[in-house]
Amino acid sequence: MTLLRPTVPRPARAGEAAEASDAPSREDARARDLAGAAEGAACAVCEARCLSVGYRGGLVLKDVDFSVPPGVIMAIVGPNGAGKSTLLKGVLGLVPPIAGAVRFFGEPLAAVRRRIGYTPQHTAVDWDFPTTVFDVVMMGTYGGLGWFRRPGRVERERSWAALERTALTHLADRQIGELSGGERQRAFLARALVQDADLYFLDEPLQGVDALSKHTIMDVMRSLRERGKTLVIVHHDPSTVRLLCDWVTLVNKGIVASGPVESTFSEANVRRAYAHMPTADWFGATA
Repeated sequence: MTLLRPTVPRPARAGEAAEASDAPSREDARARDLAGAAEGAACAVCEARCLSVGYRGGLVLKDVDFSVPPGVIMAIVGPNGAGKSTLLKGVLGLVPPIAGAVRFFGEPLAAVRRRIGYTPQHTAVDWDFPTTVFDVVMMGTYGGLGWFRRPGRVERERSWAALERTALTHLADRQIGELSGGERQRAFLARALVQDADLYFLDEPLQGVDALSKHTIMDVMRSLRERGKTLVIVHHDPSTVRLLCDWVTLVNKGIVASGPVESTFSEANVRRAYAHMPTADWFGATA
């Protein structure tokens, strides 16, 4: 269990369109964005090469290579025990890599830490920590304040705006441990929003949440993408990959495939990752 942390932990060692029929559709614009992302490997916001990660001498992931282009929501998917969360932690240095290297915006993590936001699984947090929802959200401002500054009016306004975006203003004074699972996830997402990072890592943000929280979290993630932010999420529900994400990395003790959802989240690749026949609703509409 970990205490609440303000930033990325340090490494362990439709009407107007009809009037302008010649204007490109939203789908066309998104397709162009994805094409640009596919061509932008050289400007990846996150790139791992030959990364191997394990626990207590046991290897969980071996020789992982992948890159994340800017401005996408990328899902990390795979069966239980495949190493999805371990991959996220290895990339962020929360689990010491056995081998390999990771770069963010072409730099090591230490050089760009403030540009990266991280939300852990709710099971990895000490929810008995005595603090309010508002205080948890305002922790997202600490990384930009330095050691000797305290949050002021600007930071409080930013924190309140994040609570509004995640529909939590009515719970601002509530103890964080009193919230439901979905409310807690929204609180941690609000904290990440306050940080105003360029790259977000979210570990199972939709796991075990209620319908309202799921809708709110997905809307916020899409909004961040529209603002040019990049999100990498460990995702437990393959049936919503095409609905939410435009980039995907399939994992099973290593990288099975990684790339645009349209070409990568195929039946063949899903069979390789999950070792069973996928259900038809896994291949529905795209984001």
